[in-house]
Amino acid sequence: MTQPTDDEGKTIKATDKAFTIIEYLSETGGGGVTEIANNIGVSKSTVHNHLKTLEQRDYVVNKGDCYVLGYRLLTLGGKARQRSRLYEAAKSEINWLVEETGETACVASEECGKLVYLYQARGEQAVTTDSHVGTRVLPHCTALGKAMLAHYPEDEVNTILDHHGLPQRTQNTHSTREELFEDLETIRERGYAFDDEERIEGLRCVAAPVIIDDDVLGALSVSGPAKRLDGDWYSEELPELVRRAMRVVEINLRYS
Repeated sequence: MTQPTDDEGKTIKATDKAFTIIEYLSETGGGGVTEIANNIGVSKSTVHNHLKTLEQRDYVVNKGDCYVLGYRLLTLGGKARQRSRLYEAAKSEINWLVEETGETACVASEECGKLVYLYQARGEQAVTTDSHVGTRVLPHCTALGKAMLAHYPEDEVNTILDHHGLPQRTQNTHSTREELFEDLETIRERGYAFDDEERIEGLRCVAAPVIIDDDVLGALSVSGPAKRLDGDWYSEELPELVRRAMRVVEINLRYS
């Protein structure tokens, strides 16, 4: 895993502002100079200069009065994902889980204390949520994240919690370390994790970790609406399907 860091004294302000603009465009879908400046608290001239620099390098595109992210960022994201052995090994099994369940399946890893979605596929009846490839979320309120945290050393989990905290997403989110660590112990014993409407109300998820030689590479999951992920299907059958896919992925990683 990659530990979160706090080296604020060594940061370069201009670089930080450029990425703040990129992240704003990512979150909003686009914006003009004045809008961006007002929302990130930077002067219009500074925003304009950064946008022009990014535009020259094809990282943003000017659509009239609106700037949007350029497709060149796909190249960077694709190359970043290619370094993940887990993505290549898990892709076919994620597709298989979608065929078996009709819901949403994904594979994720942890970086800098956050969960990162590497690949996601949706079935015909899958619901649309805010998650997609590249989405980064805190691990304490997701089945994927908890499946991984359950196999981290306790001091590493505490480091993540010290950095990111335990923000409440729904009334079911673990709000104390005691609650979370108790859940992690249960997850470690049974081999899979549940997200019972802990990040998004009305959504449930089942996840299993991918571990090679005590190295937690990530986790696989299936998620769907609580009204469909219910009863034995949710508590017994779906976990077995996810664990079956997980075992195939581990074999592929170990012997490829």
